[in-house]
Amino acid sequence: TRAGVYRAPQAGMVDLLASAEASGLATHRIDLTKVRDKSALFERLATALKFPGWFGHNLDALADCLNDLSWLSANGHVILLEHCDDFSASQAEDFTIALHVFASASKAWREENVPFWVFVGVRPDVIANLPGLA
Repeated sequence: TRAGVYRAPQAGMVDLLASAEASGLATHRIDLTKVRDKSALFERLATALKFPGWFGHNLDALADCLNDLSWLSANGHVILLEHCDDFSASQAEDFTIALHVFASASKAWREENVPFWVFVGVRPDVIANLPGLA
C-alpha cells in the first residue's frame, strides 16, 4: 500500500534490495551517471528493464512499458535509479516528468496489488516534494 517513488535512503539500500529479492520482487539497479538528456535516460532504462523492441524512446512509451512489464517475470519490482544528480541538474523538467511517469505506474500497479517501488538516488534538496522512506 506504500509502494511509490521515494528518495533512496542514505544508508541501507543494499539491505533493502536484498529484502526485496528475498520477498520475490525483481530488483533493478539503473545507474544514471553521466545521463544528461532524455535520449540517454531512455537508453539506460530500456537496457536495464529489458524493454521490448517496440519501445519508442519517449515518455508515452515509457509509461506503456512501465505499466506492462510482462516480459519480466516477478511478483513485483523495486527500481533503484542511482546517481540522478547530473540528469536532474541538466534536465530538471524532464527529470520531474519522468518521476511522475514512474509514480503513475506505481499507482497503477498498486491498484492491482502488485508492489512497484522506485527509489531515486538524488540529494534531498534536488526535489523537495520527493518523499523519503520513513
